[in-house]
Parts: sequence; structure tokens; C-alpha cells
Amino acid sequence: MTETFMPDLKSEEELRALQLEGLKWTVRHAYQGSPTYREKLDEAGVTPDDIKTLDDLKRLPFTTAQDLQEGYPFPLLSVPFEKVVRIHASSGTTGKRKVLCYTQKDIEDWTHFFARCYEMAQLSRQDRVQIAVGYGIWTAGISFQMACERFGAMAIPAGPGNLDMQCQFLVDFQSTVMCCTASMGLLMAEEVNRRGLRDKIHLKKMIFGSERSSDAMRRRIKELLGLEHMFDIPGMTELYGPGTGLDCVHHTGIHYWADYYILEILDPETLEPVPEGETGEMVVTTLRKEAVPLIRYRTRDLTRAIPGKCPCGNILPRHDRILGRSDDMIIFRAVNIYPGQIDHVLSGISGIGSEYQIILERRDDGKDYMTLKVERDHGVDPARDQELKKTIQGEIKKQIMVSTEVEIVDYGSLPRSERKSKRVFDNRE
Repeated sequence: MTETFMPDLKSEEELRALQLEGLKWTVRHAYQGSPTYREKLDEAGVTPDDIKTLDDLKRLPFTTAQDLQEGYPFPLLSVPFEKVVRIHASSGTTGKRKVLCYTQKDIEDWTHFFARCYEMAQLSRQDRVQIAVGYGIWTAGISFQMACERFGAMAIPAGPGNLDMQCQFLVDFQSTVMCCTASMGLLMAEEVNRRGLRDKIHLKKMIFGSERSSDAMRRRIKELLGLEHMFDIPGMTELYGPGTGLDCVHHTGIHYWADYYILEILDPETLEPVPEGETGEMVVTTLRKEAVPLIRYRTRDLTRAIPGKCPCGNILPRHDRILGRSDDMIIFRAVNIYPGQIDHVLSGISGIGSEYQIILERRDDGKDYMTLKVERDHGVDPARDQELKKTIQGEIKKQIMVSTEVEIVDYGSLPRSERKSKRVFDNRE
């Protein structure tokens, strides 16, 4: 394949020069186009002319989800309405949906850098891509499809759910790639296995979007389907949608498109940069986005920058998989816990499946209790339940410093979902 979607950048200096140019343009564009941004920048005492180096990013005010909700239905719009060709909305868990507007150029940019994801995953034009994500007001389905068509592979717009149809498509169309949530991936893997279809399908790769997936879950999917690669595709509606990065075939972190946005990783409390390699909140500033530019937008997603060069040689920097959200934090007996930490501990224990639930309750003695419901792995003898319980309790205590009750349940007994699986049930008052 001759066409590449990668940027023509030879060095980090060139990338930084491109970022500075984009930053200057964004601040000027937002200042001139959006009354909300103008007010924010005026309050911070910054004008577009003050942006002279990338270090000046620190002087800019933060933008939050609240700014998007307060400006509903067309928040932070920085172009005239006649330039808006489409809107998308997030599935917002609280309050009003976050609605984002797009110009024609925004759509073209998004399609271009999303096609880069397929290139990074080493797809070819011979690939057949089964797109099993949501279509409609969400950013998912249409972006996976447009980029697939732009890249030149065959798109199979299956949409989410409907396992009968998904299995039939895998067999009949010989799909080589499937795009879905990790929860849907597990559902599909178990279903293909149950129906004895493994030898009738040709699936080589899965691209997972929209939720974090544990190592145990990925191992299970890979083993059941015999996949060569599984990739992580981050994305949020505010930042165009999915496709803002992808891990390469070395799987040493997600290369993100630093020619389209600047990523800062900050301490969610102090909003100061964290030391390189440490976990913090992703804060993004767009460099070319017209309709709704983002200036230091607090995503609430937690990750870390991965230092050094990737073995693939690509110049674009890397961040880790999304480790959770700063607003997902559970406070349990004065300990701050992210569900991702529990995920990590469980992924290292053999004999258990990938599915689990965290149940929090306050009992009559006024104390908080945590129960972990964990599936026994496929084919593991229930006689081992006691031993598994003790191992899980010991590892949670050692690594997270809290005590938990553990309930081992049969493999396949916890609910599967084609969307994101709900794993935390906080029943405390």
C-alpha cells in the first residue's frame, strides 16, 4: 500500500514546531470565535499574542465537562452555524449530554487520523472489518466506517449486539478484523467457542474501544479466538471521537496523534505535571479542530506517558492504556481505590476468570464492607474455591491495603454485555 496516513515528521523538533503553530492558531481561533473562551482567556489575563512557546500552554485556563454542559446545546462553538455539518453527543452518564459540533474539515481530519489507526494495526486493503460498535448520535460506528473506507479495506457495518448475526457474518463474510468493546469481544469469543465455529472463521485481529480491559480478559479472548493481535483504540466525543491513537504491533503503549493534539499528564489534585512515567489525568489541547476547539480540556481519564522510543521506530509519542477515570475513584475505609487497581491484581491470579464485580455496602455496625464476586476459570475444580479466596484476599491486602470478602462464582455466571460491563456496585447510603 503506497499511501500513508502518518505525518511527514523527521524529528521531535519538527513535531514541536508543528504543535506550537497549532497552539497559536487554536488560541486565536477560540478567542475570536467563542464568547466563552474569550471570557476564560480574558479572566486568565492571556491574549492570543502571548503564545510564543509551547511552555505558554501552562498559562492557559482549563476547560471541563461542566463548560460543555453549561453551554448546552452548542457549547464552545467557535465557528458560525453555517459551517457546522454534523453533531455528535456523548452517552453522558450524568446530567445533560455533551454535544459537539463538527465542520467539514473536522470530519476530514478525523477520518484521516482514524485511517492512521488501521495503518498502525498493519491492516491491508484485503482486510474485511466487522464494525460491531454503536451507530447513531454516538461518535463510534460512523467514524470506524469512514476511516475504514478511506483506508481502503472492506467495511462491514454490523452495529452492536445481535450475536447470531455477528457469528453468521464472521463465517459468511470471513471478516479478518473486528471492532468492538472488550466486553463484546469476550461475549463473541465465548459464543464462537460454544457454537464450535473457531475453524470456520478467519478473524486475525480485534480493535477494542471505549472501556479498559484487563489482561486476563484479553488473554481469554486471544486464546478462544486464536487472534494474532488485539489493539486499544482510545477516543472521546470531545476530542473528535475514537481513533485518537492506537498501539502498534509491539504493544508497548498507545501511539497518540501529537500532530492533532497536545497531551499533558497532570496530577488531578494539584493540576501540576506528574513526573514522567507516573499516572495522572489526561489533559488535551487540540491543534486543528475548528467547530469546538479544546483548550486544556480535563478528560478525567487516567494514564501515564511512556518514555523512550518504541521498537517500531515511529516518532509519535505513547501513553499507556487508560487506567480508569479520576472520578471513578472509590473511597473505601479512607483508602482511595481505582477499579483498575483491582483489575490489575486479579489479572495476576491464575485459576480465576476475567469477570468480576465489586460490591460495596454499609452494614448495621456502621462500617463499610467490600465483597468481590469473581468467576472461577473455565474448567477449574470448585474444590479450589477456598484456596482461590485466600489468594485473592491476600493479594488485595498486600497490593491495595484493604480487606475484602470474596465470593467465587461459576464461570459464565456474571453478566456479559456488548457495551461496557458494569463492575462497581456501590450500595452505601
